[in-house]
Amino acid sequence: MRGAEAMIQTLLQAGVEVCFTNPGTSEMHFVAALDQYPQMRAVLTLFEGVASGAADGYARMRGQPAATLLHLGCGLGNALANLHNARKARSPIINIVGEHATYHVPLNAQLQSDIATVARNVSSWVRTVDSVQNIGSDVAEACAVSMATPHAIATLIVPADTTWAPGAEAVSSTSVQVPACPDSGRISDIARLLQSGARTTLLLGGRALQEPYLSRMAVIAEQTGCSLLTEVFPARLSRGAGLPPVPRLAYFAEMATVQLSGIEHLVRVDCPAPVSFFAYPGKKSELVPEGCTLHTLVSEDEGIDTAIQELEQILGCMHHEPMRTVLARPKRPRGKLTAEKVCKAIGALLPEHAIIVDEAQTSGVMLPFYTASAPAHDLLTLTGGAIGQGLPVAVGAAIACPNRPVLALVGDGAAMYTPQALWTMVREQLNITNIVFNNASYAILNVELQRVGAAGGQKARDQLRIDSPALDFVQLGRSMGVHSQRAETAEELIRALEFCLANPGPHLIEAIVPPALAGIKLRLLPHLLRSLSRIPLPVARMIKDRIAP
Repeated sequence: MRGAEAMIQTLLQAGVEVCFTNPGTSEMHFVAALDQYPQMRAVLTLFEGVASGAADGYARMRGQPAATLLHLGCGLGNALANLHNARKARSPIINIVGEHATYHVPLNAQLQSDIATVARNVSSWVRTVDSVQNIGSDVAEACAVSMATPHAIATLIVPADTTWAPGAEAVSSTSVQVPACPDSGRISDIARLLQSGARTTLLLGGRALQEPYLSRMAVIAEQTGCSLLTEVFPARLSRGAGLPPVPRLAYFAEMATVQLSGIEHLVRVDCPAPVSFFAYPGKKSELVPEGCTLHTLVSEDEGIDTAIQELEQILGCMHHEPMRTVLARPKRPRGKLTAEKVCKAIGALLPEHAIIVDEAQTSGVMLPFYTASAPAHDLLTLTGGAIGQGLPVAVGAAIACPNRPVLALVGDGAAMYTPQALWTMVREQLNITNIVFNNASYAILNVELQRVGAAGGQKARDQLRIDSPALDFVQLGRSMGVHSQRAETAEELIRALEFCLANPGPHLIEAIVPPALAGIKLRLLPHLLRSLSRIPLPVARMIKDRIAP
């Protein structure tokens, strides 16, 4: 058996059934071997950042790894931004990165680079295959590492000669590491804390945001009187009708501080401690309030089921049911289109069991409010903050869950990072409705320019405008075969969205909207955020809920 064949057989035996590819010369034997294995779905992408983002979306929805096939260090480098997002999401991914043949590497050819150094930025495990005899076992170990707790990215660098040489063997997947058991004494201490009546919040992330753990944590909160929050950007959050309502921690640190104010104890559940997204002059980066004690119920490398079960047993709430959200849709919007009306229309029309990939940035700030009581759905967010995730993650989510409709909500700037994903959507005939919020601006950066206190003039403002030349997403989508249309009124958007949801995709709707924060609102925002710490807490919370519900 040749090395390439052993690689694919080993991947399949480990349950890896999809490979997102952007191959080059060094990967040609792997490409050729795909024809022998119809069980392996190979999905071509036109940019490596689409391959890595798609693998992330697939992993979030399936809970299993996909593979990527990338060409040398340059190809891996092109994939890094969305691998960074995947690392923050704790998505299991196996990167297969072709390398020059072992005897060619010392010649320092034009594409020669230090692939391992590039890979270490985003990978928990990096290895270079040293012989065709070891190629099967190396792939098996990469699969096991990716599925350990926490899930991880494993990168295997494969010299070309190890793929074409004979003498390889497929290897059954090695045993996946068993998650560490949480400390029982620590769990008992947290149970006593929850029963004490102290002002306590459970901060949920990762696995705790999906069923059945989400409902079990909601029961614990209801039985003990504590409050719940989710991390700012969840990898996957189950929400909507029939599920417990859990508010998200705000992106703006000043608003997150309002949410956390007055808490005496903050208990982490499968997530890190909250910190500000960026550093700002004169402001704290750590968001745990002064006088608040930070605790850990379950860390990212521990078994969450064991931790929650022990806590339930101590509290005596094993068989309780939580309060669940009742279905209630907003009314359909009317008139001139705004970003808020787009979010309202989504809440009004969202189908059952949809998957929303949210990279709408400032345009999507009202999305949580208008979809809170919509039919049950999963929300995938921008975990690592590297834009260009939305369209590729939608590709992976649609392949992982072919019977569920996917809505990808992206800002116009973010959409231009990875528009090649539209081509893959058409090639694979994926049921995705893409809504591009076209406000002709890097609106989030205009907000940040104000928040950091940088006094920008015309040249600075020009770096944040993308209206000259104007972007036409309808033409862009149609050029790649995507059914595309433009909406400038709420009525046009409703008609377009109804059509897209009634006819399997892919589709693209270009929503022409003004920036959600502009003019006087944009200039006042930094002053308003600074004032939150100086006004009565109930008023501050009311303001926070109005601006970012």
